[in-house]
Amino acid sequence: MAVRLCNPLRLPSLPSISTCKSSRSRVFSVRSCILEYNESRKLVLEVKEKLKKDHHYLPEGKNGRDDEDMILWFLRDRKFSVEDAIAKLIKAIKWRQEFGVSELTEDSVKTIAETGKAYVHDFLDVNERPVLVVVASKHFPDVHDRTENEKLCVFLIEKALSKLPHGREEILGIIDLRGFGTENADLNYLTFLFDVFYYYYPKRLGQVLFVDAPFVFKPIWQLVKPLLKSYVSLVRFCSVETVRKEYFEGETVPANFRD
Repeated sequence: MAVRLCNPLRLPSLPSISTCKSSRSRVFSVRSCILEYNESRKLVLEVKEKLKKDHHYLPEGKNGRDDEDMILWFLRDRKFSVEDAIAKLIKAIKWRQEFGVSELTEDSVKTIAETGKAYVHDFLDVNERPVLVVVASKHFPDVHDRTENEKLCVFLIEKALSKLPHGREEILGIIDLRGFGTENADLNYLTFLFDVFYYYYPKRLGQVLFVDAPFVFKPIWQLVKPLLKSYVSLVRFCSVETVRKEYFEGETVPANFRD
C-alpha cells in the first residue's frame, strides 16, 4: 500500500520536545501520522460526497456509499486515487446489493455447506489470520448448483472477515487438493473465487496454499493462472506437512490436516 495509516482512534499524544533524539524522532513520527490521517480523512469525505451527489441511488449504511471504513479501504487499494476508488466502490456496492450478500445466513447455505467442500476454520493461523479451507475433492460442478456454490463462497468470506482480530486485515486461503480428480475440476468457480477477492474484497486475501496438488491439476493451473492477475504472487504450492509446521501450532491445525 502506498500509505501506512495510523489508527485514527488511538493516535498517541505528542511528547514534550527535548534534546533527546529519540524524543524528537517520536514527535516527528506522531506528527507524520496525524498528517497522514488528516489527508486520508479529506479523501474519504471527498469520495463520500461524490457518491452522495452522483450516485445517490446506492444504498447507505454498512458496506454502502457512506461507509467510511469501506471507502478508506478502497482508497488504500487504489493508492488513494479518488476516481479509481469511486469506480471500484460503485461496482462493489452494486454487486453486494444484486448478489444479496447481506441476506446470506448459515441457514441459507446449509445444504451446500453440509457437503463439507468449504468451511472457516475455528482457529487463526500463526500470523493471526482467519482461515478459509476448500476441500477440492468434495466439489462436483456437474452435481452441485453453481449459484449455491457461489453463495457459500461469499458467505464464508464474510464469516472469515468477521473473525479478523483487531489490527489484522487479511485471511489465509487453503485449497486441499488431495484426492482431486477431473470430476472436481471447475475453472469457472476458481475464477469466480479470485474475481470476488480482486473486485469486491481487495487486499483481504493474504496468501493461498494449494496443498498436495496432483499431476492432473497442473493443466488446470496453467489455464487459470493468467486470469488471477496480481493474486498469482499469493499462491504457494505446498505439502500437508508444511501446513502443519509453518501455519499452525498444536491443536490449532485443521482436523483434515492432522496426522
